[in-house]
Amino acid sequence: MKIVLAGTSHWHADMHLDAARTAGAEIIGVWDEDEAHARGFAARNSLSAIAAFEGVLAAPADLILLMGHPSTVPARARGVIEADIPLILEKPAASSTAPLIQLRDLAHERKAFVSVPLPNRFGPAVIAFERLRQEGGAGQLAHCHFRVVNGPPERYAADGVAWVVDPAIGGGGALRNLGIHGVNAALSLASGELRLKSVSVDNRIHRSPVEDYALLVLKDEAGALFTVEAGYTFASMQPGGDFEWRIVSANATLIDRGDRAICATRHDAALVELPVELPATRYRLSMRDTFERLQRKAAPAISIDDYVAAMSLIDAAYQKAGR
Repeated sequence: MKIVLAGTSHWHADMHLDAARTAGAEIIGVWDEDEAHARGFAARNSLSAIAAFEGVLAAPADLILLMGHPSTVPARARGVIEADIPLILEKPAASSTAPLIQLRDLAHERKAFVSVPLPNRFGPAVIAFERLRQEGGAGQLAHCHFRVVNGPPERYAADGVAWVVDPAIGGGGALRNLGIHGVNAALSLASGELRLKSVSVDNRIHRSPVEDYALLVLKDEAGALFTVEAGYTFASMQPGGDFEWRIVSANATLIDRGDRAICATRHDAALVELPVELPATRYRLSMRDTFERLQRKAAPAISIDDYVAAMSLIDAAYQKAGR
């Protein structure tokens, strides 16, 4: 699989490089709006830099991974889709949902492959629960909790992407940036429509232009309850933060805390440790799955439709919170 990494100044670029290499890809070039950054990234990783975005589209790539500033990504993504090149579209891909809807509609029109990397969907608890469901051993879903609370918002300035916490560019704060992982997870597990029951969006610590903490309560048509927690309130700049994915059904409880995951099942009184994949390296699982789906001409596991659905629900949460 030949891949171009476009947008090396994105804070996930190193994770995607690791994921692509682990999945066995040939990285045929890297690009960034800041040409000097692309050259430095290429030199550090023994890769070739591409000077202009036109070179990205002209490269003999099987797949383009596009990252970057929300003001420029939509037009570049449109170019990739119109060139009929499969696309991994990193978030945030736009400052608001409207440009993503336009990209979604274009992707439908062109029958394009557009995958969105939300790698916690490949975490051990989710995978184990899906296996139980397929085997008929999960039982009715009862409640789920998805928490991603990372360090303070200045971490983005340290990464050279201070615009992440500018609401006019990033489209919101912790809920939009981190909470989207939990919202997407809830949507993937819900039966029927997922309704927003309550929302709290606050600036309790950092008093920045965007919220540093958000809590959503959602309910699906079958009565399952979902809570999504997102924040910049973890008291450290160290990676990892405060992470938990919890899925509870009639027959199973699955808990993923990033560095440890368990599955308890009622019917056989079992409590087993699940294989661990750290959140930072789950991009490997996402990338491998994307390659496999491309090779068998299947749809992406997480599509631009899923991205639009999560963004739209977050729009509704901000509106309900008066943001």
